[in-house]
Amino acid sequence: LGTSLVLKRFSMIGDGLSHTGFGALAVASVMGAAGSAYHITLPIVTITAFFLLRTGENSKIRGDTAIAVLSTGAVAFGSLLYNFSDQRFADLCNSLFGSAGIFTISNADLVFSILVSVAVLVLFVVFYNRIFAITFDETYAGASGINASLYKSLIAVLTAVTVVVGMKMMGSIMISGLIIFPALSAMRVCK
Repeated sequence: LGTSLVLKRFSMIGDGLSHTGFGALAVASVMGAAGSAYHITLPIVTITAFFLLRTGENSKIRGDTAIAVLSTGAVAFGSLLYNFSDQRFADLCNSLFGSAGIFTISNADLVFSILVSVAVLVLFVVFYNRIFAITFDETYAGASGINASLYKSLIAVLTAVTVVVGMKMMGSIMISGLIIFPALSAMRVCK
């Protein structure tokens, strides 16, 4: 997934989505739903992913500018909301830095992470040719009959789900790096 994001010049979308996830976790914490934060975080981050991908098409604020505005706003909003939360110190550290290790997450979160990881991998493999086509030339892919908008939306959903699930273990600070750096490193080592 990271390779497609790097090649489409959407490297910072992971960062923007993780910051949005931080704000969404703050909303869940204030609502007292920190235990079921996926129900709040996943829809918010997915909607944000669609929004960020659409701003590049026809908007006055494009690409990294939209991501920067959204990221900064989400972190500021989340930080403000955490001040109203009863669990603000524990939730703030967990939201930013994730679990201390794989062994500290709950069994339900571990099972959910494994299921979502398998689903993301399967979808990426099944639709690899179409994703590959829109990654390199979206106009040509559209002209050859591929619904570029649909597969661009699929990339948005896969990225949003990966960020939300990864935030639980790695936190909002590290998850974007884990999406981008392995792909970028592999692209530097191999052609």
